[in-house]
Amino acid sequence: MKFGIRIPPPQMGPIADPDFLVRYARLCEEMGFESLWTIDHAVMHQEYDSRYPYKTTGRTPLPADSNMPDPLVMMAFLAHATERIRLGTSMLILPQRHPIILAKEIATLDTYARGRITLGVGVGWVKEEVEHLGQNFHDRGKRADEWLEIMKLLWTEEVASYEGAYHRFERVISNPKCAQPGGVPIMIGGHSPAAARRAGRYGDEFYPHWSTRGPDAEELARLWPIVMETADKAGRDPQSVRLTLTSTSDAKTALETAERCAELGAERVVVLPPKGELDGALPDELARFRDQVIAKLG
Repeated sequence: MKFGIRIPPPQMGPIADPDFLVRYARLCEEMGFESLWTIDHAVMHQEYDSRYPYKTTGRTPLPADSNMPDPLVMMAFLAHATERIRLGTSMLILPQRHPIILAKEIATLDTYARGRITLGVGVGWVKEEVEHLGQNFHDRGKRADEWLEIMKLLWTEEVASYEGAYHRFERVISNPKCAQPGGVPIMIGGHSPAAARRAGRYGDEFYPHWSTRGPDAEELARLWPIVMETADKAGRDPQSVRLTLTSTSDAKTALETAERCAELGAERVVVLPPKGELDGALPDELARFRDQVIAKLG
């Protein structure tokens, strides 16, 4: 099993501080984590009516004044500062970005990272954020599907043409190509049947993130067959779609939760970083996770 870890959320670390990020990323690489994951929001809102789907309160735990660096710029910075650890988005809000420009950005990033990028994408949950970008909240899933088709085409075809509901182009060339043959791996995030179908059609990985506490076996039993069935209907090998789940980094339950993720078929678990300072308890907590979990299951 592979173990990923998130960039600390703003309330847990100064993620806008370059020195902090470099030290944190190198520490995670040293501790044996396979991947490092960033988050994405164009803007935060002091007031919103949208319901955050991963807390029973319906409210995001991130403060409205959170520092929220652009994830792709952050990943380019971290790619230069590290050597082995993969870098991914969890999740990039895909339909908010222009697919042709995004395809170029990701291919460039993967080139400079020497093939260490995974693009995790979702459709977003904040209606206010989407509307402030001048976009339609209700067609974001349809746009996300088209965006994925466009990016995959530009990554694989030397001369590409496309006609869809939102974009049309003929005989265009987009270089550089990704360092990884066929383009970067696509991780589809979400906890709905629509997300499961998207993973089956387009995803290399499915990441149904329900909460920071761990997996929801009942919901996975509902969604995973949708992934498999959709992949089969799309002419893809269903077994080529891998599963990533969330696990806790808490020393008391980390091994048990990771073992449960493995039993459910996960090839990777992504953990939230334990609390603590880089000059305090955090390195010891990560070392404990390495020794008690990664060493046994990795």
